[in-house]
Amino acid sequence: MRLFLDAVPDPRDRRGRRHPLSALLAAAAVLAGARSLAAIGEWITDASRWAVRTLGFAPDPLTGQMMLPHPAAVRRLLARLDGDAMDAAIGAFLSARAARTRAPDALRPIAVDGKTVRGSRTRTTAAISLLAAMTHSGEVLAQRQVADKSNEIPSFAPLLDDVDLTRAVITADALHTRHGHGTYLRSRGAHYTAVVKKNHPGLFGRVRALPWREITLDHYERTRAHHRDEIRRLKTAAFAHLDYPDARQALQVVRWRRDRGSGKLSIERVYLITSLPPGAATGAQLASWIRGHWGIEHLLHHVRDRTFREDDSKVRSAHLPRTVASLHNLAIGLHRQDGQKNIAAALRRAARDYRRPLALLGLTG
Repeated sequence: MRLFLDAVPDPRDRRGRRHPLSALLAAAAVLAGARSLAAIGEWITDASRWAVRTLGFAPDPLTGQMMLPHPAAVRRLLARLDGDAMDAAIGAFLSARAARTRAPDALRPIAVDGKTVRGSRTRTTAAISLLAAMTHSGEVLAQRQVADKSNEIPSFAPLLDDVDLTRAVITADALHTRHGHGTYLRSRGAHYTAVVKKNHPGLFGRVRALPWREITLDHYERTRAHHRDEIRRLKTAAFAHLDYPDARQALQVVRWRRDRGSGKLSIERVYLITSLPPGAATGAQLASWIRGHWGIEHLLHHVRDRTFREDDSKVRSAHLPRTVASLHNLAIGLHRQDGQKNIAAALRRAARDYRRPLALLGLTG
Protein backbone atom coordinates (compact mmCIF):
# COMPACT_ATOMS: atom_id res chain seq x y z
CA MET A 1 0.00 0.00 0.00
CA ARG A 2 2.89 2.36 0.73
CA LEU A 3 3.90 2.37 -2.95
CA PHE A 4 0.40 3.37 -4.01
CA LEU A 5 0.17 6.11 -1.38
CA ASP A 6 3.37 7.63 -2.77
CA ALA A 7 1.18 8.95 -5.60
CA VAL A 8 -0.95 10.93 -3.12
CA PRO A 9 0.36 14.53 -2.80
CA ASP A 10 1.57 15.29 0.71
CA PRO A 11 -0.08 18.59 1.79
CA ARG A 12 2.46 19.27 4.53
CA ASP A 13 5.32 21.72 4.18
CA ARG A 14 8.57 19.88 3.50
CA ARG A 15 10.29 21.61 6.39
CA GLY A 16 7.73 20.34 8.87
CA ARG A 17 7.59 16.66 7.86
CA ARG A 18 8.84 14.67 10.82
CA HIS A 19 6.94 11.50 9.90
CA PRO A 20 6.07 9.60 6.72
CA LEU A 21 2.59 10.02 5.29
CA SER A 22 0.43 9.14 8.27
CA ALA A 23 -2.50 7.90 6.22
CA LEU A 24 -1.01 4.43 6.66
CA LEU A 25 -1.52 4.74 10.40
CA ALA A 26 -5.16 5.64 9.96
CA ALA A 27 -5.66 2.86 7.38
CA ALA A 28 -4.25 0.25 9.75
CA ALA A 29 -6.44 1.56 12.57
CA VAL A 30 -9.60 1.39 10.45
CA LEU A 31 -8.71 -2.14 9.32
CA ALA A 32 -8.56 -3.01 13.03
CA GLY A 33 -12.04 -1.63 13.64
CA ALA A 34 -11.53 2.06 14.53
CA ARG A 35 -14.89 3.72 13.82
CA SER A 36 -14.04 7.31 14.71
CA LEU A 37 -11.16 9.77 14.69
CA ALA A 38 -10.89 9.33 18.46
CA ALA A 39 -10.57 5.56 18.01
CA ILE A 40 -7.90 6.07 15.33
CA GLY A 41 -5.97 8.26 17.76
CA GLU A 42 -6.23 5.64 20.51
CA TRP A 43 -4.99 2.93 18.14
CA ILE A 44 -1.97 5.08 17.25
CA THR A 45 -1.20 5.77 20.91
CA ASP A 46 -1.44 2.08 21.88
CA ALA A 47 0.34 0.66 18.83
CA SER A 48 3.31 -1.55 19.62
CA ARG A 49 6.85 -0.49 18.75
CA TRP A 50 7.09 -3.31 16.21
CA ALA A 51 3.87 -2.25 14.45
CA VAL A 52 4.93 1.40 14.29
CA ARG A 53 8.34 0.50 12.82
CA THR A 54 6.64 -1.70 10.23
CA LEU A 55 4.49 1.26 9.22
CA GLY A 56 7.68 3.22 8.47
CA PHE A 57 8.12 5.32 11.60
CA ALA A 58 11.66 5.60 12.98
CA PRO A 59 12.93 5.98 16.57
CA ASP A 60 14.52 9.20 17.76
CA PRO A 61 18.28 8.91 17.02
CA LEU A 62 19.17 10.42 20.42
CA THR A 63 16.67 8.88 22.84
CA GLY A 64 15.75 5.73 20.93
CA GLN A 65 12.08 6.39 21.66
CA MET A 66 9.60 5.81 18.87
CA MET A 67 8.46 9.10 17.34
CA LEU A 68 4.72 9.00 16.74
CA PRO A 69 2.56 11.78 15.33
CA HIS A 70 -0.02 13.22 17.69
CA PRO A 71 -3.56 12.07 16.85
CA ALA A 72 -4.52 15.72 16.21
CA ALA A 73 -1.75 15.93 13.60
CA VAL A 74 -3.09 12.83 11.88
CA ARG A 75 -6.57 14.36 11.87
CA ARG A 76 -5.28 17.58 10.30
CA LEU A 77 -3.42 15.62 7.64
CA LEU A 78 -6.46 13.48 6.75
CA ALA A 79 -8.54 16.66 6.46
CA ARG A 80 -6.13 18.07 3.86
CA LEU A 81 -5.52 15.00 1.70
CA ASP A 82 -6.55 15.11 -1.96
CA GLY A 83 -9.67 12.91 -2.02
CA ASP A 84 -9.41 12.00 -5.71
CA ALA A 85 -5.76 10.99 -5.33
CA MET A 86 -6.52 9.00 -2.19
CA ASP A 87 -9.36 7.10 -3.86
CA ALA A 88 -7.22 6.48 -6.95
CA ALA A 89 -4.46 4.99 -4.77
CA ILE A 90 -6.92 2.76 -2.90
CA GLY A 91 -8.60 1.62 -6.11
CA ALA A 92 -5.27 0.83 -7.77
CA PHE A 93 -4.13 -1.13 -4.71
CA LEU A 94 -7.31 -3.22 -4.53
CA SER A 95 -7.25 -3.80 -8.31
CA ALA A 96 -3.64 -4.99 -8.19
CA ARG A 97 -4.43 -7.45 -5.41
CA ALA A 98 -7.55 -8.73 -7.20
CA ALA A 99 -5.67 -9.21 -10.50
CA ARG A 100 -3.54 -11.94 -8.92
CA THR A 101 -6.46 -14.36 -8.75
CA ARG A 102 -8.67 -13.16 -11.62
CA ALA A 103 -8.89 -15.22 -14.79
CA PRO A 104 -7.70 -12.93 -17.63
CA ASP A 105 -10.58 -13.81 -19.99
CA ALA A 106 -13.38 -13.67 -17.42
CA LEU A 107 -16.06 -10.98 -17.62
CA ARG A 108 -16.01 -8.69 -14.55
CA PRO A 109 -19.26 -7.10 -13.34
CA ILE A 110 -18.75 -3.62 -11.83
CA ALA A 111 -21.60 -1.69 -10.22
CA VAL A 112 -21.85 2.10 -10.31
CA ASP A 113 -24.02 3.75 -7.68
CA GLY A 114 -24.11 6.79 -5.41
CA LYS A 115 -24.40 7.26 -1.64
CA THR A 116 -25.09 10.31 0.47
CA VAL A 117 -23.00 10.64 3.65
CA ARG A 118 -25.78 12.03 5.82
CA GLY A 119 -23.58 12.78 8.83
CA SER A 120 -21.57 15.30 6.82
CA ARG A 121 -24.52 17.72 6.61
CA THR A 122 -24.17 21.01 8.49
CA ARG A 123 -26.47 24.00 9.01
CA THR A 124 -24.96 25.75 6.00
CA THR A 125 -23.85 22.89 3.71
CA ALA A 126 -25.58 19.87 2.23
CA ALA A 127 -24.37 16.34 2.88
CA ILE A 128 -21.73 15.16 0.46
CA SER A 129 -22.62 12.58 -2.18
CA LEU A 130 -20.13 9.95 -3.32
CA LEU A 131 -20.34 7.98 -6.56
CA ALA A 132 -18.56 4.63 -6.42
CA ALA A 133 -17.58 1.86 -8.83
CA MET A 134 -17.54 -1.47 -7.01
CA THR A 135 -16.91 -5.02 -8.18
CA HIS A 136 -19.82 -7.31 -7.45
CA SER A 137 -17.60 -9.08 -4.92
CA GLY A 138 -17.35 -5.91 -2.82
CA GLU A 139 -14.15 -4.01 -3.75
CA VAL A 140 -14.39 -0.28 -4.50
CA LEU A 141 -12.20 0.47 -7.53
CA ALA A 142 -13.02 4.18 -7.77
CA GLN A 143 -14.93 6.86 -5.91
CA ARG A 144 -15.76 10.44 -6.76
CA GLN A 145 -17.43 13.20 -4.78
CA VAL A 146 -20.33 14.98 -6.46
CA ALA A 147 -22.19 18.09 -5.39
CA ASP A 148 -25.63 16.49 -5.35
CA LYS A 149 -27.55 13.57 -6.85
CA SER A 150 -28.18 15.40 -10.13
CA ASN A 151 -24.44 15.61 -10.68
CA GLU A 152 -24.00 11.83 -10.80
CA ILE A 153 -24.52 11.93 -14.56
CA PRO A 154 -21.49 14.11 -15.52
CA SER A 155 -19.41 12.29 -12.89
CA PHE A 156 -19.94 8.87 -14.50
CA ALA A 157 -17.10 8.95 -17.06
CA PRO A 158 -14.55 10.72 -14.79
CA LEU A 159 -15.25 8.07 -12.14
CA LEU A 160 -14.25 5.28 -14.52
CA ASP A 161 -11.44 7.04 -16.38
CA ASP A 162 -8.68 5.43 -14.29
CA VAL A 163 -10.33 2.01 -13.92
CA ASP A 164 -9.22 -0.87 -16.13
CA LEU A 165 -12.43 -1.72 -17.95
CA THR A 166 -11.03 -4.61 -19.99
CA ARG A 167 -13.66 -7.38 -20.02
CA ALA A 168 -15.79 -5.35 -17.59
CA VAL A 169 -19.59 -5.36 -17.58
CA ILE A 170 -20.88 -2.13 -16.03
CA THR A 171 -24.19 -2.28 -14.18
CA ALA A 172 -26.04 0.86 -13.10
CA ASP A 173 -29.55 2.08 -12.40
CA ALA A 174 -31.81 3.82 -14.92
CA LEU A 175 -30.31 7.24 -14.14
CA HIS A 176 -27.21 6.21 -16.09
CA THR A 177 -29.01 4.71 -19.09
CA ARG A 178 -27.81 7.48 -21.38
CA HIS A 179 -26.44 7.39 -24.91
CA GLY A 180 -23.28 9.21 -23.83
CA HIS A 181 -22.56 6.65 -21.13
CA GLY A 182 -23.10 3.75 -23.53
CA THR A 183 -20.78 5.31 -26.10
CA TYR A 184 -18.13 5.95 -23.44
CA LEU A 185 -18.21 2.39 -22.12
CA ARG A 186 -17.97 0.82 -25.56
CA SER A 187 -15.08 3.15 -26.46
CA ARG A 188 -13.28 1.85 -23.35
CA GLY A 189 -13.87 -1.77 -24.31
CA ALA A 190 -16.48 -2.38 -21.61
CA HIS A 191 -19.95 -3.91 -21.90
CA TYR A 192 -23.02 -2.79 -20.00
CA THR A 193 -26.39 -3.92 -18.72
CA ALA A 194 -28.64 -0.85 -18.54
CA VAL A 195 -32.05 -0.61 -16.87
CA VAL A 196 -34.73 0.88 -19.15
CA LYS A 197 -37.60 2.78 -17.52
CA LYS A 198 -40.26 5.27 -18.54
CA ASN A 199 -37.81 8.17 -18.35
CA HIS A 200 -36.73 6.92 -21.81
CA PRO A 201 -40.22 6.49 -23.30
CA GLY A 202 -39.22 5.53 -26.85
CA LEU A 203 -36.66 2.95 -25.78
CA PHE A 204 -38.90 1.66 -22.99
CA GLY A 205 -41.88 1.32 -25.32
CA ARG A 206 -39.96 -0.64 -27.92
CA VAL A 207 -38.41 -3.05 -25.42
CA ARG A 208 -41.64 -3.54 -23.52
CA ALA A 209 -43.60 -4.22 -26.72
CA LEU A 210 -41.56 -7.28 -27.63
CA PRO A 211 -43.59 -10.54 -27.72
CA TRP A 212 -42.19 -11.65 -24.35
CA ARG A 213 -44.85 -14.35 -23.85
CA GLU A 214 -43.58 -16.14 -26.93
CA ILE A 215 -39.89 -15.87 -26.00
CA THR A 216 -38.19 -18.86 -24.40
CA LEU A 217 -37.24 -18.66 -20.73
CA ASP A 218 -33.47 -18.33 -20.26
CA HIS A 219 -33.22 -18.57 -16.49
CA TYR A 220 -35.45 -19.49 -13.55
CA GLU A 221 -34.56 -19.14 -9.89
CA ARG A 222 -36.54 -19.72 -6.72
CA THR A 223 -35.23 -18.62 -3.33
CA ARG A 224 -36.44 -18.29 0.24
CA ALA A 225 -34.91 -15.56 2.41
CA HIS A 226 -35.85 -12.66 4.69
CA HIS A 227 -39.25 -14.24 5.50
CA ARG A 228 -40.35 -14.26 1.88
CA ASP A 229 -40.41 -16.54 -1.14
CA GLU A 230 -39.04 -15.18 -4.40
CA ILE A 231 -39.16 -16.37 -7.99
CA ARG A 232 -37.12 -14.69 -10.73
CA ARG A 233 -37.53 -15.37 -14.44
CA LEU A 234 -35.23 -14.01 -17.14
CA LYS A 235 -35.83 -13.84 -20.88
CA THR A 236 -33.54 -12.40 -23.56
CA ALA A 237 -34.24 -11.19 -27.09
CA ALA A 238 -31.62 -10.35 -29.73
CA PHE A 239 -31.87 -7.05 -31.61
CA ALA A 240 -30.66 -6.29 -35.11
CA HIS A 241 -30.87 -2.58 -34.32
CA LEU A 242 -31.83 -0.56 -31.27
CA ASP A 243 -31.45 3.16 -30.71
CA TYR A 244 -28.74 2.80 -28.09
CA PRO A 245 -24.96 2.43 -28.62
CA ASP A 246 -24.10 -1.17 -29.53
CA ALA A 247 -27.20 -2.62 -27.84
CA ARG A 248 -27.40 -6.28 -28.85
CA GLN A 249 -30.03 -7.78 -26.56
CA ALA A 250 -33.10 -6.80 -24.58
CA LEU A 251 -33.87 -8.50 -21.27
CA GLN A 252 -37.02 -8.96 -19.23
CA VAL A 253 -36.84 -9.91 -15.56
CA VAL A 254 -40.05 -10.84 -13.74
CA ARG A 255 -39.90 -11.08 -9.95
CA TRP A 256 -42.57 -12.63 -7.76
CA ARG A 257 -42.29 -11.96 -4.04
CA ARG A 258 -44.59 -13.45 -1.40
CA ASP A 259 -44.31 -12.43 2.23
CA ARG A 260 -44.61 -15.62 4.31
CA GLY A 261 -46.10 -13.74 7.23
CA SER A 262 -48.81 -11.67 5.54
CA GLY A 263 -49.17 -13.71 2.37
CA LYS A 264 -48.94 -10.51 0.30
CA LEU A 265 -47.82 -11.12 -3.28
CA SER A 266 -46.02 -8.53 -5.43
CA ILE A 267 -44.99 -8.85 -9.07
CA GLU A 268 -42.40 -6.62 -10.71
CA ARG A 269 -41.23 -6.48 -14.33
CA VAL A 270 -37.87 -4.93 -15.16
CA TYR A 271 -36.52 -4.30 -18.65
CA LEU A 272 -32.87 -3.95 -19.55
CA ILE A 273 -30.59 -3.75 -22.57
CA THR A 274 -27.05 -5.02 -22.91
CA SER A 275 -24.18 -4.73 -25.35
CA LEU A 276 -23.30 -8.39 -24.82
CA PRO A 277 -24.13 -10.38 -27.96
CA PRO A 278 -26.18 -13.57 -27.72
CA GLY A 279 -24.08 -16.40 -26.29
CA ALA A 280 -21.49 -14.14 -24.65
CA ALA A 281 -23.05 -14.80 -21.24
CA THR A 282 -25.46 -17.42 -20.00
CA GLY A 283 -28.90 -16.62 -18.64
CA ALA A 284 -27.64 -17.53 -15.17
CA GLN A 285 -24.75 -15.06 -15.51
CA LEU A 286 -27.01 -12.25 -16.70
CA ALA A 287 -29.46 -12.90 -13.85
CA SER A 288 -26.58 -12.96 -11.36
CA TRP A 289 -25.23 -9.61 -12.60
CA ILE A 290 -28.65 -7.95 -12.57
CA ARG A 291 -29.29 -9.12 -9.03
CA GLY A 292 -25.67 -8.51 -8.03
CA HIS A 293 -25.86 -4.82 -8.93
CA TRP A 294 -27.99 -4.19 -5.87
CA GLY A 295 -25.26 -5.87 -3.84
CA ILE A 296 -23.56 -2.47 -3.64
CA GLU A 297 -26.28 -1.57 -1.13
CA HIS A 298 -25.63 -4.66 1.00
CA LEU A 299 -21.88 -5.12 0.50
CA LEU A 300 -20.86 -1.45 0.73
CA HIS A 301 -23.47 1.10 1.76
CA HIS A 302 -25.06 -1.05 4.47
CA VAL A 303 -21.66 -1.97 5.94
CA ARG A 304 -20.49 1.64 6.01
CA ASP A 305 -23.73 2.74 7.68
CA ARG A 306 -24.22 -0.10 10.17
CA THR A 307 -20.73 -1.41 10.89
CA PHE A 308 -18.75 1.84 10.65
CA ARG A 309 -21.70 4.05 11.69
CA GLU A 310 -20.85 6.43 8.85
CA ASP A 311 -24.18 8.24 8.76
CA ASP A 312 -23.98 8.88 12.51
CA SER A 313 -20.50 10.38 12.29
CA LYS A 314 -20.09 14.05 13.18
CA VAL A 315 -16.91 14.35 11.09
CA ARG A 316 -17.66 17.36 8.90
CA SER A 317 -14.58 19.58 8.56
CA ALA A 318 -12.66 20.02 5.31
CA HIS A 319 -12.11 16.74 3.39
CA LEU A 320 -12.54 14.46 6.41
CA PRO A 321 -15.92 12.91 5.46
CA ARG A 322 -14.56 11.91 2.05
CA THR A 323 -11.24 10.61 3.44
CA VAL A 324 -12.90 8.58 6.19
CA ALA A 325 -15.30 7.05 3.64
CA SER A 326 -12.28 6.15 1.49
CA LEU A 327 -10.62 4.38 4.44
CA HIS A 328 -13.86 2.46 5.03
CA ASN A 329 -13.82 1.35 1.38
CA LEU A 330 -10.23 0.17 1.79
CA ALA A 331 -11.03 -1.84 4.92
CA ILE A 332 -14.13 -3.44 3.40
CA GLY A 333 -12.33 -4.32 0.16
CA LEU A 334 -9.27 -5.82 1.87
CA HIS A 335 -11.29 -7.92 4.28
CA ARG A 336 -13.46 -9.23 1.44
CA GLN A 337 -10.38 -10.11 -0.59
CA ASP A 338 -9.16 -11.96 2.50
CA GLY A 339 -12.27 -14.13 2.30
CA GLN A 340 -14.19 -12.46 5.14
CA LYS A 341 -17.94 -12.16 4.56
CA ASN A 342 -18.89 -10.66 7.93
CA ILE A 343 -17.01 -7.34 8.07
CA ALA A 344 -17.83 -6.69 11.73
CA ALA A 345 -16.30 -10.05 12.67
CA ALA A 346 -13.32 -9.35 10.39
CA LEU A 347 -12.65 -6.04 12.16
CA ARG A 348 -12.73 -7.75 15.57
CA ARG A 349 -10.35 -10.42 14.30
CA ALA A 350 -7.91 -7.81 12.95
CA ALA A 351 -8.05 -5.89 16.24
CA ARG A 352 -6.73 -8.92 18.16
CA ASP A 353 -3.37 -9.00 16.37
CA TYR A 354 -1.43 -6.04 14.95
CA ARG A 355 0.09 -8.30 12.32
CA ARG A 356 -3.25 -8.87 10.61
CA PRO A 357 -4.07 -5.30 9.47
CA LEU A 358 -0.45 -4.71 8.51
CA ALA A 359 -0.33 -7.92 6.45
CA LEU A 360 -3.48 -6.83 4.60
CA LEU A 361 -1.71 -3.57 3.73
CA GLY A 362 1.23 -5.54 2.33
CA LEU A 363 3.53 -4.62 5.24
CA THR A 364 5.66 -7.11 7.15
CA GLY A 365 8.06 -6.64 10.01
